[in-house]
Amino acid sequence: MIQDLNIELVRVDNRLVHGQILESWVPYVNAQCIVVVDDTIAGDVFNETVIRMAVPSKINLIINKVEDFAHNYVFARNSGKNTIVLFRSIKDACKAFDMGFHFDKLNIGNIHHDEFKVCCSPSVFLCDTEIDDLLKLLENAGVIVELKRVPREKAVNIKEALKNICQI
Repeated sequence: MIQDLNIELVRVDNRLVHGQILESWVPYVNAQCIVVVDDTIAGDVFNETVIRMAVPSKINLIINKVEDFAHNYVFARNSGKNTIVLFRSIKDACKAFDMGFHFDKLNIGNIHHDEFKVCCSPSVFLCDTEIDDLLKLLENAGVIVELKRVPREKAVNIKEALKNICQI
């Protein structure tokens, strides 16, 4: 197990590394490390190279498949490099959680789904499967799930966003 990461933000954003992360979240949490957790990106030389080119050299970048990440990193605070963990999908964040990467808060920044059931915010559109996965995190694990694109934006609790759709 590698435990030298002080995980400041666990985020789902289908864009992974982009301007909001680099210009808003990195300075806000004083991130020294970004972990991209995505089965499609990890091992794909072209996509890994594109992401590495976007991230400033002073920031450590780790790219892992979901299973490798869940088995090698422990959610920890107050030790190691300030870190942002990025998942492309709610499914992957939940999979990592189920495999042992237990976090207490999940930030959802951007999810666009063609077959969405509910628009929770201008940047979050959820389908039935995603709603079910989030409800499991809320009810079974007590994870706080918030919708928040950038640090200065007021967070919306997922319970509030889904109150008219589900019995929470």
